[in-house]
Amino acid sequence: MPDLRPAHDVLPFGTAPRPTTSAELLARLRPVLLDLLGPTVEGADRARFDADLDGPDVARLDVDLTGVRVRVGGSGQGSVHGTEHGTADAPETRDVEDVLSREDAVLRRLRVDAHPLLVEDVPVDVVAEAEGLRFRWVEDTTGALGIEPVEPDDAAPLSGHVRVAAPRDAVVETARRLVATELQNLGLTLASLDVELAAGGPRSVTLRGFARVRKGILSASVRATATAEVDAHMVLTVRDLELSSRNPVVAALLLAARGELAKAEGHQVDLVSDLPPGVRLADVRVEVGETLAVTARFA
Repeated sequence: MPDLRPAHDVLPFGTAPRPTTSAELLARLRPVLLDLLGPTVEGADRARFDADLDGPDVARLDVDLTGVRVRVGGSGQGSVHGTEHGTADAPETRDVEDVLSREDAVLRRLRVDAHPLLVEDVPVDVVAEAEGLRFRWVEDTTGALGIEPVEPDDAAPLSGHVRVAAPRDAVVETARRLVATELQNLGLTLASLDVELAAGGPRSVTLRGFARVRKGILSASVRATATAEVDAHMVLTVRDLELSSRNPVVAALLLAARGELAKAEGHQVDLVSDLPPGVRLADVRVEVGETLAVTARFA
């Protein structure tokens, strides 16, 4: 019997019937993917897409986000959302109560590249690939077509990998701006900041920072250290957290921040058990040099 249960979190995809050629698929897919990039994205019209359709399945979908800019925590200006589409909102999924037909399908291979993607002002190089992403073509009784995602499970787990890399100097400069903002909230002005990052192994990074701050005519130094490590069981531990100053006035102003750090000391995150069924993190690797990179493999 046909599966006519209500469908949930359906992404609108025009009117039925479903696409039958690769060209038709891309014509419908491009505006949907551009909207999915969201309102904090600028230059989304630079994104490039290519796909092959094989019956109900998408044999491959390639997404190239080179040159796209992402603004963290704010709406982008001049993006396709604020101009061509006249809205700053990504498309909303919907629930379909009256399902007329449902057809199983698989996105056999998804690849996302960006060389680079600009996150704030940091050029981030991204390579990501996933295989076996299941979904369903859903038609409702009004003739509307949608895509219903199917969560991976233990019988059909997610397989793939992702590598994210950025120039060390650009990351440090962005960190400098963020630290300056936080210190300003404490009534301090950041005069200088030196950051040292070192790899303690393939899954461990230690940060040491030395800042000089001002409070009126007062000048003082602040030291910070932190280590993040992922063990063989894919458990992330944050340790060796320290934020200190030899100046008693500055040390007093840092009390609240030190209290938050104390809560994080020794905190552990199980990167495997906290993931949904069917998503199995097999390995994580960290590279520290002129380029900072994190690689994750799912299997």
